[in-house]
Amino acid sequence: MRSFFSLALLLPSILAISPPVVQIRDSPITLPIAVRINATGSANILEADRARAKLFIQKAQEKAAKVKTGTLSSDAVIGVPVTNGAVQYLASVGVGSPASQFSLIVDTGSSNTWVGATKRFTETSTTVATTNRVSVTYGTGSFSGNEFIDQVTLASGLVIKSQSIGVATTSQDFQGVDGILGIGPTDLTLGTLSPATNTLIPTVVDNLFKQGTITSDLIGISFEPTNSASVTNGEITFGGTDASKFTGAITFVPVTSTSPANEFWGINQSIKFGTTTILSTTAGIVDTGTTLLLIATNAFNTYKTQTGGVLDNNTGLLRLTTTQFNNLKSLFFLIGGTTFEFTANAQAWPRSLNTLIGGVSGSVYLIVGDLGTPSGEGLDFINGQAFLERFYSVFDTTNNRVGLATTPFTTATTN
Repeated sequence: MRSFFSLALLLPSILAISPPVVQIRDSPITLPIAVRINATGSANILEADRARAKLFIQKAQEKAAKVKTGTLSSDAVIGVPVTNGAVQYLASVGVGSPASQFSLIVDTGSSNTWVGATKRFTETSTTVATTNRVSVTYGTGSFSGNEFIDQVTLASGLVIKSQSIGVATTSQDFQGVDGILGIGPTDLTLGTLSPATNTLIPTVVDNLFKQGTITSDLIGISFEPTNSASVTNGEITFGGTDASKFTGAITFVPVTSTSPANEFWGINQSIKFGTTTILSTTAGIVDTGTTLLLIATNAFNTYKTQTGGVLDNNTGLLRLTTTQFNNLKSLFFLIGGTTFEFTANAQAWPRSLNTLIGGVSGSVYLIVGDLGTPSGEGLDFINGQAFLERFYSVFDTTNNRVGLATTPFTTATTN
């Protein structure tokens, strides 16, 4: 019987060849997560997303240059600091025995788990100090401190023995939270320890797999669109997929071979607005750490013209009139031979949350933003959180592939 666990969330990626879909076998174990919308205007969201995208490209280009000059192996990993995003998902995670609870940002874009930004860490009988210092610099924040090995509890029955954690002695821009639960690729931990700079740190997912708690090295992610700031809207499933969260089959595609998107959860896709192609088949990434749906500048300009939207000075997003929104066509994403429809409602920021991003109540703002670079750069789109609220996603490390499927909320009119 397949064993896996689900991480429940509160609000705030070649043709598919019909591989066997990992299905739910046991009742999932869930961990509640609370929303934190850290924005004083949507321009902050857009700027943070674009800064994150630039950092992805920059780090990949730096690696390519070093490989070309022979100063770095092509197999070497690259570490990408994650921007401290405007929309954060917080989990209550226990550390030690008896466990102390910490409010941690759940992040698929970084891989170090650490505590101590707000609440003080207390050693227990399961705590073992190492001789390493640990530090990570993020897009808009950082932490440094000491490495410990300890027991980490995500939920009853979801306990990780001997997990490396960082305990912050200093941190910046993590007000109101205690740290990060990093569930990104293990490679991103390289260089974060000192003096053991060449040592990779097994993530919580790695250790769940190695310790036999889960039997597949993949993560399934389900989000639902919502117009409330405090409602359950999804789950992360460790080691399998939850068949109750998606409809039909999962379309799996291999990670793209196009650089720099191939350094991340990169896929190939094309995008149409109605029947008009706005982005021909190209490479980009699927990223839970990006809030919006970002597309190359030329594609965005075509989208802007087609929708009739105007840039709103207060939010930085496109704004539509009610008539324009009523006539807004769907976007169509062609991925792995499957067409995924992104409806007009999916393209709108939740109107009840407009004031939280500096907008006007009742106005219509679009979640499609300008990536800031033209197509042909090798990373021409980011399917971020707004996209993933409408589609189930699977990140399969073992097979180096991304999966997508429709959900009961793909065509919801929530926004």
